[in-house]
Amino acid sequence: MTLTLAAEHGAMDDAAHVDQIRRQFPALERVHDGHPVAYFDGPGGTQVPRSVVAAMEEYLYHHNANTHWQYPTSEETDALLLAARETFADFFNASADEIAFGQNMTTLTFHLARGLGREWKAGDEIVVTELDHHGNVAPWRALATERGVTVRTVKMNTGDGRLDWRDLERLLGPKTRLLAIGAASNALGTITDVRGAAELAHAAGALVFVDAVHLAPHELIDVQALDCDFLACSAYKFYGPHVGILYGKRALLERVDVPRLDPAPNTSPERLETGTQNHEGIVGAAAAVDFLASLAGDRSPLVSGDRSARRAALGLTFEALRRRGAVLLARLWSALSEIDGVTLYGPRPGTPRTPTLAFTLRGHKTDDIARTLARRGLFVSNGDFYAATVIERLGQSADGVVRVGCSCYTTSDEVERLLNAVHSYQSIVIR
Repeated sequence: MTLTLAAEHGAMDDAAHVDQIRRQFPALERVHDGHPVAYFDGPGGTQVPRSVVAAMEEYLYHHNANTHWQYPTSEETDALLLAARETFADFFNASADEIAFGQNMTTLTFHLARGLGREWKAGDEIVVTELDHHGNVAPWRALATERGVTVRTVKMNTGDGRLDWRDLERLLGPKTRLLAIGAASNALGTITDVRGAAELAHAAGALVFVDAVHLAPHELIDVQALDCDFLACSAYKFYGPHVGILYGKRALLERVDVPRLDPAPNTSPERLETGTQNHEGIVGAAAAVDFLASLAGDRSPLVSGDRSARRAALGLTFEALRRRGAVLLARLWSALSEIDGVTLYGPRPGTPRTPTLAFTLRGHKTDDIARTLARRGLFVSNGDFYAATVIERLGQSADGVVRVGCSCYTTSDEVERLLNAVHSYQSIVIR
């Protein structure tokens, strides 16, 4: 593949380059009401390439077993799960024994929160934010009921869809035990300065938990650079199956008192993995990381077992995707802003953000907009996306917003189809 080369030459949407990626996604062959489907619903979940499904099929057909027993398929399962930990260690710039798996980010967060909460008491404080998906809010608020801790919430600036930094500084203090913060807003695309927030939290003596679900498809994560204590994401947002991944600093994973069976493994990271895991999903999630690395092409060949090559390849891929996503986002933002009645939400292009945007159209319900676009083969999501506080602060609780996201397979032609459809929406008769 030559995605990175295309990025360097400014030909980010050259049909030949994008077509090489698109051919790996059978879902892109779908036709709806006579229109080829364009998937702008990536922020809610991306499509899956053949290599990911093939890895899951290979596991289920030839290696399927439970772990830690003395026969070949069980030993093969152990080896594949270790390889998956190593793959995600490369993805996060961490160590394999700092990677745990679970059902999804939200479930992992509830599990971790309960374990951490066993060390906290009434009067301790947790800081969350208005900008976050509630998967990074509800687990910590539950501790207010279970442990009597106090939850404080950092405000969002509605004008630019960013955190109120002064409010963050004000809320962090000697009673703070943890800051729960999102790396990127799944509703608005805002990328937050997690490293800066982590410095403030650590200075106050608090831990830092990062929701990286929306960031992971768009920016290469580096937990060392972020200096976070925990970070979680879900593979189905970056071309994998429905599996969650949790990073935690080794010493913390070994200490946290998570609920578990006895006698279950008591060494990190398995001690955080309650019950039998989704082995085929974990294998598929690792394959999704390798799919992303493969997009770097010949400039950084991915050598089996060469972990430094994988990280380098991922760096090239994400830089190319970031540049291309910025071009597509700029076109969407510019054209939508010229349509009478359209209101755009969140930070403008050119500021730290992902290629995800939210909008409303005056006088039209977002359900109707989404249904009408779907009849043209344009799949978008609408509502609040479990970022209910964001949508409430924007004054859109009654109807939500329409969300459009660009993925690695999104083309400029698809963007133009979407823009034309929204522009002509006033004349579309809703059946």
